[in-house]
Amino acid sequence: MTENGVRRVVTGHRGERSAVAGDHLVEPVVVSALPGYSWHRIWSQDQPPAAQQGQEGQEGSPPGAGQAHFPPPGGLRFTIYTVPPRGTGPATAHTAEAGRELEQALPGRSRYMEAGQDGMHRTPTLDLICVLSGDIWLELDDGRIHLRQGDCVVQNGTRHAWRNRSDAPCSMAIVLIGASEAGHGHERQ
Repeated sequence: MTENGVRRVVTGHRGERSAVAGDHLVEPVVVSALPGYSWHRIWSQDQPPAAQQGQEGQEGSPPGAGQAHFPPPGGLRFTIYTVPPRGTGPATAHTAEAGRELEQALPGRSRYMEAGQDGMHRTPTLDLICVLSGDIWLELDDGRIHLRQGDCVVQNGTRHAWRNRSDAPCSMAIVLIGASEAGHGHERQ
C-alpha cells in the first residue's frame, strides 16, 4: 500500500486454467474536509459471489461510480480504510461539509451515521476487520477496546466508532457483508 494506491490483483479462468484477470492500482477515495482519511475501494459485489468469476476478458466487480458504500443483503465490499492520527483535521469527522463530500464519494454512507455523535454508526453488515498498521480504538456502547497491528474484529452489526488516539495513521482491511435490516434499527434518525 502506498499513498498513491493499493495494488489489486484479480484471478480468474482462461478455459480450464487459472489466470490473472486484472492487475491494477486502486487510488484512494479522499475528502478534502477530512484530511488524512482515505478509503481504497478494492472490490464490490451486490449479490453473493459465484465461485468461478473472472473469465477471460472479465474482471468481475471493481467498485463502480455511484455504487452504495455499504452492500445490500448478500453483497460485499472490500476496503482499506485509513484513519489519521489524533490532532489531524477537524475535531469531528462528520461535519456537514464532510458529510456532503462523503455522500458524493461514498454514496449511502451518511444514511447510517448518527448526527452529532462523532462517527458513531450502525450498519446492516457483518464486518470482518484486520488492523494492518498502527493503533485504533473501537468504541462501543459499553466501552472501548484498543487494537494493534494484526488484531482482528468481527463486527456483528453493533453501534460503534473508530478512534485513532495515537500519533500515526491506522490502516485496516475491512470486508463488509450485507445483512438484513429488518427490525435492526440501523438507519440514523
